[in-house]
Amino acid sequence: MSSQSIPTRVVLLAGPSGSGKSSLAAVAGLPVLRLDDFYKEGDDPTLPLVAGSADIDWDSPASWDADVAVAAIVELCRTGRTDIPVYDLATSARVGHEVLDIGRTPLFVAEGIFAAEIVERCQELDVLADALCLRGRPSTTFRRRLLRDLKEGRKSVPFLLRRGWRLMRAERSIVARQASLGAHPCAKDEALGRLAAAAAGRHRAPVAR
Repeated sequence: MSSQSIPTRVVLLAGPSGSGKSSLAAVAGLPVLRLDDFYKEGDDPTLPLVAGSADIDWDSPASWDADVAVAAIVELCRTGRTDIPVYDLATSARVGHEVLDIGRTPLFVAEGIFAAEIVERCQELDVLADALCLRGRPSTTFRRRLLRDLKEGRKSVPFLLRRGWRLMRAERSIVARQASLGAHPCAKDEALGRLAAAAAGRHRAPVAR
């Protein structure tokens, strides 16, 4: 157990794929845990499929290892460091591991499309400072997501187009679901304000549902 006098807490940053979570986390000036590194590997038999398709549904929480992600968050809060996998989205595989060391920093951000899935667990474990769902225009999110995924070669072009159209149509329901799980929907400016408040110790953990 860490001897820190101020307990370390986490801000969970959720939102649809392409909503700007990684960019926001990068400018927040806080350590960042990438929750995408806790995806299951492509040969995992428990991976879900998109209904009526042979495509793996990488937007389903069932494609992600919530237990390992929560364990990493708790270890960071208690000790200031944890060993995390390094995940390659293009090959759907873990390609290594690294140690994330946040030292005595009292606050860090854990960002990813499934961050809202663990709001209640983090609150029960008394490590939650705040939970946010970044939102914007679905058309803007679609363009940002597609340009990013094409640039990084995350998946094949046909797959990215199919996924992009599906997510654009579903974006409002995605935000609504994440809000129902306890993540506060907001735009970039409000998110930065709440991050600053949490960093100042004025955290506003959501009410348990």
